[in-house]
Amino acid sequence: FISAVCNFTSHEKCLKNVKIPCSCIAPSLVRVPVAHCFGPPGHYKRKFCTVCRKSLESPAFRCEVCELHVHTDCILFACSDCRQCHQDGHQDHDTYHHHWREGNLSSNARCEVCKKTCGSSEVLSGMRCEWCGILAHAACYINLTPECTFGRLRNMILPPRSVQLFSRNFSKLHCFRISENLQTEADEDDNVDGLTQGSAKDVQISTDSSKQTLKIFDGNDAVKRNQFRLISVPRIAKNEEVVEAALRAYYINDDQQEYELQTFTQQALLSDDVINRNDATGDLSLGSIFRESIPEAWIIRAKPKDKEVIRVYPAWLKVGMAYVSLRVNNDSTTQTVIREVLPLLGRQTESLQNFKLVEVLMGSKQVQRMVLDSQELILNRLKDIRKTSIRQMNQTRFYVVEDSKSIARVNLFVGGLPPQLSPEEYTNILKDELTIKTNVVSVSHVYQAQGAVVLEISCFSEAERIYMLVKDTTVNDKPLNAVVIPEIMASKIPQNCCPLLVFVNPKSGGLKGRDLLYSFRKLLNPHQVFELTNGGPLPGFHTFSKVPSFRVLVCGGDGTVGWVLGALEEIRHKLVCSEPSVAILPLGTGNDLGRVLRWGAGYSGEDPYSILVSVDEADDVLMDRWTILLDADEPAEGAENGIAEPEPPKIVQMNNYCGLGIDAELSLDFHHAREEEPGKFNSRFHNKGVYVKVGLQKISHTRNLHKDIKLQVDQHEVELPSIEGLIFINIPSWGSGADLWGSESDNRFEKPRIDDGLLEVVGVTGVVHMGQVQGGFRSGIRIAQGSYFRVTLLKPIPVQVDGEPWIQAPGQIIISAAGPKVHMLKKSKQKQKKTGS
Repeated sequence: FISAVCNFTSHEKCLKNVKIPCSCIAPSLVRVPVAHCFGPPGHYKRKFCTVCRKSLESPAFRCEVCELHVHTDCILFACSDCRQCHQDGHQDHDTYHHHWREGNLSSNARCEVCKKTCGSSEVLSGMRCEWCGILAHAACYINLTPECTFGRLRNMILPPRSVQLFSRNFSKLHCFRISENLQTEADEDDNVDGLTQGSAKDVQISTDSSKQTLKIFDGNDAVKRNQFRLISVPRIAKNEEVVEAALRAYYINDDQQEYELQTFTQQALLSDDVINRNDATGDLSLGSIFRESIPEAWIIRAKPKDKEVIRVYPAWLKVGMAYVSLRVNNDSTTQTVIREVLPLLGRQTESLQNFKLVEVLMGSKQVQRMVLDSQELILNRLKDIRKTSIRQMNQTRFYVVEDSKSIARVNLFVGGLPPQLSPEEYTNILKDELTIKTNVVSVSHVYQAQGAVVLEISCFSEAERIYMLVKDTTVNDKPLNAVVIPEIMASKIPQNCCPLLVFVNPKSGGLKGRDLLYSFRKLLNPHQVFELTNGGPLPGFHTFSKVPSFRVLVCGGDGTVGWVLGALEEIRHKLVCSEPSVAILPLGTGNDLGRVLRWGAGYSGEDPYSILVSVDEADDVLMDRWTILLDADEPAEGAENGIAEPEPPKIVQMNNYCGLGIDAELSLDFHHAREEEPGKFNSRFHNKGVYVKVGLQKISHTRNLHKDIKLQVDQHEVELPSIEGLIFINIPSWGSGADLWGSESDNRFEKPRIDDGLLEVVGVTGVVHMGQVQGGFRSGIRIAQGSYFRVTLLKPIPVQVDGEPWIQAPGQIIISAAGPKVHMLKKSKQKQKKTGS
């Protein structure tokens, strides 16, 4: 047997065991309507559409937050059943149920109940909870308890009940801060072709002369957008056959007696007559009305009714009762419905004035709510919805809602402002640039060092206006950026829960970052995953500022790790958890810190779930950080009138190492090559090849660095041997995993550790020596070990700190320990696979 609506297939003997609901009743099973978050269409291999259950060959959509996959022309029939990641003032509750999604499991997935395989790569089969990841057959999952405990990752997941976000007008992409440069805004209007073309693929324009293809619209909205479905019916077909085929095309399983087809000229079809496409005169005996003049396009219309049964849902989640059914007639108004519903819900003692009736359209991309006027006639309202779209009627519900003062509160993080201004100055800039209305907008937090503010806005339309305007605004030639920030209610986070704050740099490591973003949003709560290209690390730390205990995972190269640790240092005093531990998923080229902390040389596609488990089991270690003060004596070149001010001293933070001379020069050349052709630098292998090429060009250099610099360690002058590069190292890995200090013991120095408060100073004699160190044949020349260094530069010299190179003018460089040591997470040993390291 095959379902005429959703293509579900079953043996005859299995029919009695079918537990899977058809797509046409999916909207009635939604517990809490939550819209999906669709990115741009893409190609997804071996995935199936949730609506029509066919495989996705052509470009299709997937939700960025749950496992929903859907064809472009099926997207309108998917309903809003995404997982609820935050409370938004509608039906908030504290107990969470499993959020089941069918299919698209790997073929070796095993059922939790009967332990047999429940996945398939051939059809949509098996169920998975999108919070805890538990798997089961469609027939078995009903035996599991409904409450979800969030599974193995429960201590790292930010509990949805602790997150609040009022986001009425913001798209889901904005709420989850999914960057739109990857998004081609595919709105339903632009999708018109998608719908018409796509539905044509199911109904091949029939070459069979006994069949005819008709265009079917489901209401005025579809006519306006020119969105139709095609159906194929016999040339001689009874009216009810055509109506039934039309309803199936729109995933509606109502009785076809209640509907009729109207021609495109809005003439009601003469009911019960035979539609006939043959022009042979002999067919007149069939009593056909239409011959040649039969139009191609038809509209499904609902026949008018003078009484109906409607379902009314309580907006508070009442145990054991999803909705109440109510008979309505021509006299029923919103007010009479509320009066009849309240006693059925046990609220008969309360005043009608405290309640309102809300019409909710559960579209796949947006949940739209509309409060009905107390005198509105219910049957007229139903008639209007059906006239607009019969599909929308299928996705519409009525909720009875307590009429409390609804709160509008949106937190917007605005970055890119000039640093070090007072709150008043920031408010004035925002007034000038964005004409903010100070009666509804206030500055709730100011981050002066970073030039960022958080705005609290108590009006949805003003929040949306500011958000859109910020994108096109520059201050002092710097573009501003805005991020919608959720509010975390720390009191609702369980005691033993230590949520993981995830930062991903989508540009690191050959664009693997993008896939990781998608995986982590799925495995955790998307509100704890931040894209670093969207405002940097600060929005993430601000969001977590009240969380009593959290950990951080940084996905990116060493430069990204330094960026996040630097931001943490600056904002530490504003965090309740001022010393979160930091884990690393190495995506860059060098990844020296990742190697030292056992996270590996670079991400090569391991399962993101097992990475999160490793982070959960990792050990806490301390690491020194260093501050480098660069104070140039000479004025910057090109100064006006020959009278120039010296450059102000510059301060940079260092985690791994700082190099002067040849090491920094190679890094600088690589940097320039990457800036000229960024497109080519998307694989680690290619990046390393460029390093080698740049190095070969420097082989014949003379060894004179020791003549151009002076070194003082802990107040003592140190004489330098004949070298071409001087390197200060904090961790025992340099230049992609080489051990520059070497392992042999030496009475003059202590064994290096990352938390001993000491830096090691090493010299290299040139490119060949550096190559030998990289190959593991030699180590560097040990020069000193200490905690305070002063380097005097006698001429401009290339300098690099943690992979960021520049030319430093003559002057002083002072290196000293920075603030408190940072807490890092080191992957625990027993879990390391033999192939891993």
